[in-house]
Amino acid sequence: MISLDTSSKEFDVIIIGAGAAGLMCAIAAGQRGRRVLVLDHANKVGKKILMSGGGRCNFTNMYSGPENFICSNPHFVKSALSRYTPWHFIELVEKHQIAHHEKKLGQLFCDESSKDILQMLLAECALAGVTIRTDTPVQVIETGEYKVVQTPQGKLQCDSLVIATGGLSIPKMGATGFGFDLARKLNIPVLPTRAGLVPVVLDDHKLKPLTELSGISLDSITETDTCSFRENILFTHRGLSGPAILQASSYWQPGESLKIDMFPEIDLTAYLADMRREKPKTALKTLLAEKLTRRVAQLWCEQWIDDKPVGQLSDADIEQIVSQCQSWTVKPSGTEGYRTAEVTLGGIDTNALSSKTMECKDHPGLYFIGEVVDVTGHLGGHNFQWAWASGHAAGQYV
Repeated sequence: MISLDTSSKEFDVIIIGAGAAGLMCAIAAGQRGRRVLVLDHANKVGKKILMSGGGRCNFTNMYSGPENFICSNPHFVKSALSRYTPWHFIELVEKHQIAHHEKKLGQLFCDESSKDILQMLLAECALAGVTIRTDTPVQVIETGEYKVVQTPQGKLQCDSLVIATGGLSIPKMGATGFGFDLARKLNIPVLPTRAGLVPVVLDDHKLKPLTELSGISLDSITETDTCSFRENILFTHRGLSGPAILQASSYWQPGESLKIDMFPEIDLTAYLADMRREKPKTALKTLLAEKLTRRVAQLWCEQWIDDKPVGQLSDADIEQIVSQCQSWTVKPSGTEGYRTAEVTLGGIDTNALSSKTMECKDHPGLYFIGEVVDVTGHLGGHNFQWAWASGHAAGQYV
């Protein structure tokens, strides 16, 4: 349990949730001289920060912009993102001399450990005089002119109350519906929630032949009905994952199909026609294995296309191969749900909030930031950038 000041019963600002958004808000408010208390029901702060990026924390994306977010009002994110950019956070990281690198597509990771980012945030909180208490379940009692919360140590009062409790994703890390439940109690609209950035599940009939490919990753273009992503797919024992699938899952709706091109940027029809002339004796699965790996090529030839010497392929054969390799269509039976989802889609309706301050329009002094809001970023550091930006925005006004 972290506690810098347990004596005071009154604070200017109480922030519920000691994750990325909550800690950033605390820093920004504390730097303005506000008396800030952060409360969290978990036994330690920043659990999702620690687990993110495989333990290396993909803490932002250099190219993060409004186009990288899903929101019922696409303009809502512009204000906060423009006032606290990835470069502001990078400057903070470099101030603390945290070694980092770009992995790909603007994604920035710690060289060493996610702990570096969490320690940086806690150091900034300490400098700003922020009090943090863990193992502290909270009940909101009053939301009028003065906000009152009940904790096991008694009642606490503040002028500004910030809800930074996150979404429903990864419940084993302590995720709850606290923010959504509070909003509904106060008649603040909450848009339907569902798992985002999550692997998809295929039913047993489709899945059975694919299970032996578990662990294999392939470059692809994966399309939903509304968008496409050029990234890897990953075969799993339950279905499909990998960056392209995770991205697509945030747009996919139950009942829809995914179309997967496993030969991106290649005119497979023309290529096979050329190989028919140039390498007529080469087995089809050998040719496909150059791109798909031997195991995938073999399974595709066993299940969906006939293996034969390339020189024996008819135009109809080539058409069939292309349909199974460049327009491979799967209809997921669902997703793995919040258990493995990186984010929660939906949440507090942005129409109820000020895009400048994150304050609730109908409840002065009540703020919602981070994942609890109906703002969901793409994979690759964008959700952290929304946490930093929304937390900083609220921190300027609480």
